[in-house]
Amino acid sequence: MSISSALWEAVKPTLCVTGFGFSMMTAVELLTPRERQSLRGRLPGLLFWAIWLTISGIAYAGFRVLWSAIGIPPLLTLPTGAGWGGPVSWVVAPVVGAAIYDFFFYWCHRAQHRWLWRYHAVHHSIRELSVVNAYHHPIEPFVQILLIAIPTSLIASEAGPVVPTMLVLLHLQGAFLHSPSHWHLGPLSRVVVDNRFHRIHHSVELKHFDRNFGAFTTIWDRMFGTAWWPERDEWPATGIAEVDQPRTLHQWITLPVAYDRAVAEPSPATVTKQI
Repeated sequence: MSISSALWEAVKPTLCVTGFGFSMMTAVELLTPRERQSLRGRLPGLLFWAIWLTISGIAYAGFRVLWSAIGIPPLLTLPTGAGWGGPVSWVVAPVVGAAIYDFFFYWCHRAQHRWLWRYHAVHHSIRELSVVNAYHHPIEPFVQILLIAIPTSLIASEAGPVVPTMLVLLHLQGAFLHSPSHWHLGPLSRVVVDNRFHRIHHSVELKHFDRNFGAFTTIWDRMFGTAWWPERDEWPATGIAEVDQPRTLHQWITLPVAYDRAVAEPSPATVTKQI
């Protein structure tokens, strides 16, 4: 197999699932827009995501090969097969699996705010937040492998549709969270994170800092005291005061350096984000 074929096989699953999520949620965003955003403003996001997903796909493929070679067995096996509940388990098991995954995501997310903020600031710098404009710094796949993939690899599941279904659920959810759409989950948002709940996490308002870390369920924010329930029309501006969102590849990659420089030499009007 050629190098290019091997790279394609490594990134194909990630690109396909993410592409599906982006397409579906962008359609929702365009059909029910809450704010106007130009097509031109979305173009850098498409480029950043294409590079980020390639890096992520290769990193996760390498991790799976390495982890398989090490041969560390799972410490826990979830009953996610059809034996205990028949077709019912096909719905319940992916949701439970997604909630468990989100537990590790929640604590990874908090760690990013506490110790890796200069890199995570790329994601929070975005002022024209949307499905496409919700990119991260290229270093974050490696952080996620360390803090999410390794611990979740110690939890196995019985044979069944839980893993692929859970991954599709999480990708759809991740895309929807950043959508400036009028469409939301209504009463279900008390349990499942929607775009209004997650918008608070990206807010420029001081009262919203370090709130709503969960990406799939609100359970962990409730449990650990970080939940902020948005009012019906609460839709704050997004971004951070120190730097603008990146518009070029160079700005995207070097934004952590620009952030450190801005914090080291703040202007009188700069409000430093609390971390």
